[in-house]
Amino acid sequence: MMERREFIGTAALALLAGAAPGLAAGEDMDEIYGVIGQMKAVPGQRAALVAILREGTAAMPGNLLYLIAEDLGDPDAIWISEVWASQQHHADSLKLESVRAAIAKGRPLIAGFGARAETRPVGYVG
Repeated sequence: MMERREFIGTAALALLAGAAPGLAAGEDMDEIYGVIGQMKAVPGQRAALVAILREGTAAMPGNLLYLIAEDLGDPDAIWISEVWASQQHHADSLKLESVRAAIAKGRPLIAGFGARAETRPVGYVG
């Protein structure tokens, strides 16, 4: 099993080298787009919601990172951190059949949303 630092370090190096999936060689690093947001599951349904999100977001062109994390302070909340080759890649992902199916399947398990921020990833310290 790959350790956290090894996984994140490998992903960061690939991203910086322009070799990450979805980022074409020579593509402008200034185009990289990030989203971080909190999603709240219906009480007791967090694991089911995470499973749906994991299966529906496995293959998304231009996606460099899709990290789902359980909120340690709220048993029903998750945080989703996304890094995309561009904001357009993110918008295009919402049109994918697998993503649309995951949204439809997961919608009854979503109680609401918390904080959300759009970001421009600029560095990594490992």
